[in-house]
Amino acid sequence: MEDQIRQEFLSNNFTLEDDDTAEKCAAMCSSLGMEPEEFVSKWELFYLNLQMDGVKVLKADLDGFKQFLEKERREFFRKKQTGLHFYTKDDVDMLLDDKQETEWEEKPLPQTPSKEKVTPESYVDPTELTPPPFTLKNRGFSLHTPADVALKPSDTPFARRVNKFAVQFTFNDHLSLESSGEAASNTDSDDILKRLKPVRRCEIDVLGTGPESGTRYMFDQIENRFGAVDKRLQNFAKVLEERLHRKVDDHVAHASQEKVVVVGRVCCEGEGHLNDNSVLLEGSVEHSNGQRVRLDLRNIPKFSFFPGQVIGVEGQNPSGFCLMATRIFDSIPLPSVSLLEDEEPPAKRRTSNQESKTPESPQLTRIVAAAGPFTTNDNLAYEPLVELFAYAKKVRPNLLILMGPYVDSEHPQIKQGTVNKSFSHIFQEEIRMRVEEYCEEMGDGCRVVLVPSHRDAHHDLIFPQPPFDAHDFEDPNHQITLLTNPGILKINEVTAGFCTTDILRHLSSEEVSRVPQGASSDRMTRLASHLLAQRSFYPLFPPAQSVPLDLTLAPGSLDLPSSPDILLLSSNLAPFVKVLSLPRDIQPVDDENDIREKAGKVRCVCINPGYAARGMSGGTFTEICFSGGDSSSGLEPLHKRLQVRVIRV
Repeated sequence: MEDQIRQEFLSNNFTLEDDDTAEKCAAMCSSLGMEPEEFVSKWELFYLNLQMDGVKVLKADLDGFKQFLEKERREFFRKKQTGLHFYTKDDVDMLLDDKQETEWEEKPLPQTPSKEKVTPESYVDPTELTPPPFTLKNRGFSLHTPADVALKPSDTPFARRVNKFAVQFTFNDHLSLESSGEAASNTDSDDILKRLKPVRRCEIDVLGTGPESGTRYMFDQIENRFGAVDKRLQNFAKVLEERLHRKVDDHVAHASQEKVVVVGRVCCEGEGHLNDNSVLLEGSVEHSNGQRVRLDLRNIPKFSFFPGQVIGVEGQNPSGFCLMATRIFDSIPLPSVSLLEDEEPPAKRRTSNQESKTPESPQLTRIVAAAGPFTTNDNLAYEPLVELFAYAKKVRPNLLILMGPYVDSEHPQIKQGTVNKSFSHIFQEEIRMRVEEYCEEMGDGCRVVLVPSHRDAHHDLIFPQPPFDAHDFEDPNHQITLLTNPGILKINEVTAGFCTTDILRHLSSEEVSRVPQGASSDRMTRLASHLLAQRSFYPLFPPAQSVPLDLTLAPGSLDLPSSPDILLLSSNLAPFVKVLSLPRDIQPVDDENDIREKAGKVRCVCINPGYAARGMSGGTFTEICFSGGDSSSGLEPLHKRLQVRVIRV
């Protein structure tokens, strides 16, 4: 028996640790009445479920393997017993249906009197009397692989985490908003009072254009990519002409002793990363026939470049091969809807504010925002998502924003294919059902926004990305908003932009910058400001290798229609809250103090909520609170009356 087991393990690319291991395997095989082929086949299943490393069968793992076999055998014998009904997935789907559940609750259980004669019409199958294991209110079951069946919630590293819902840091912590007190309340009476008070419904409008559900892709041709890049150059040149009040039509590679102003995109001379000496400028087809020229930056004290960035350059090109820059125009942001500074004189502004003042205090808008992945790497139990919904039910925000990925293609079990359900079933059972239950429990006033990610294994693998299909959701009260990736929403009077592609990390690996000696520069603020300066959610080109960019869909999807008030960018980088401040008009870049005095500002609050799950532990999410509407209503600018808290899951 031992030789047969050794040979069978070898034929399946496994080796035994020693002779004692082979002897124990033979004893287990005999006691369970199994053939060596079946025994090794069960070991391979056990090996895959536990995601074990190596191909050596260790003696220490045989005890767990024995428990696995015994449990499987007990289940087999239970199913052979008569009079018992074991529910399958089809039965569970039927029981989850509202109509079926109503019939079960209203229809009394039939009973057969013992002294009456049983007729074929009155006979009732005993299996039909078995109560259902699930009800509509308790349908939030989780999908587990066979390796997770015996896993208790208290045994996971996530369950043993510390500092649950601890606030990591607060932006504008000096503001005493109502949310801070309510979130800290733990008494039962306060919870009951909050639940009795309905959630105020906020107004949500989808701005901008994006791919619709069912959009065809994978037709991105080379000429389409070239045309999309060249169109960005033309648009930038047109805006620069309006700001400078002069023509910007010079050839980037023509020799000239006089100063010229040209527009082009930043390129790298080689295949590596950008540096001070490898920056090339590629002109447009209209003015430069797409030619490139080396960019000399020795006279530029401060800059920040990345591949694909569209810039204007003022300088001289004596030889035609090297453009010596004296001035860079790299930022022409769009005006913001509600964060532009009021240009009216102070006296006039005070008068208008007094006339529009109402006795009612500004209403508070509370938003809870989190970005996926929503489950830890060691299982698919979605414990962080469960905790996130528990927090939202306690705090009762006006809006809950969930940014993908939901079924993360980078999850170990998804990548290795060890799950026993399709990716769509995982999304339906773990995400959709929980979202619908949350909306049902919180009432008609609560709203939920779902933003997909190109890492979602069940959704279209393309960027920009269409929203989820609305037919997959039960939303009779129109509480669920399905947004594109990227997308822009208007929440009451505040605009918010969303992007789940990690543009910040991609820019950080490609950027080259220079800061004057002794000057300070916030790198995260600088990276996020590129999106507003370039008027694009993803200005990097060529994109990162992991991004399936389709430039055929880009002109109407990646472009910013206006500078948003709040910019939510999910990133693997550390969570942060930054106020982006860009001059509205073109000013000399070597004196920022003059900019602050002479030009107004376009301000945007950029937030990276972090990931809800990191490794085998919890990550972070954010709670955003602000009062009133836009600055035109007489209130302070949003960045002064907005509070953001970064909280651990």
